[in-house]
Amino acid sequence: MTRPRAAASATGRGLRGLAALAVAGLQASCIVVPQTREVYDPECRVLTRQVTLEAAVIGSFQSCAGDACAAMLVTMGAVTAASAVVSGSIALVGNVAYWFERQGRCLRPAAAAVPALPASTPAS
Repeated sequence: MTRPRAAASATGRGLRGLAALAVAGLQASCIVVPQTREVYDPECRVLTRQVTLEAAVIGSFQSCAGDACAAMLVTMGAVTAASAVVSGSIALVGNVAYWFERQGRCLRPAAAAVPALPASTPAS
């Protein structure tokens, strides 16, 4: 059984579009990556770590047209969103862990840690 010429042509265009999408996806993408930084905490007088998110551009594309361009932009958006979710989760877990570490290493003076309550006089 042979396929009609129109169906074969549509399948060929679909495969070409997919190939163009794959090549374009490899050529250009923007991702979100977690970065760990050391920050001085003046309240505790210690260096602490925190995780921040940064956008990184990987490659670039020169030009695109038609359906292949739309598909490429959708794919790039999906890659960016997925990297933001994964990196955001890493940053959240990392910052919670670093917060607990900071609590254990905090060198607050005892007087500053617990504020003094004002003395009240009994009513006569």
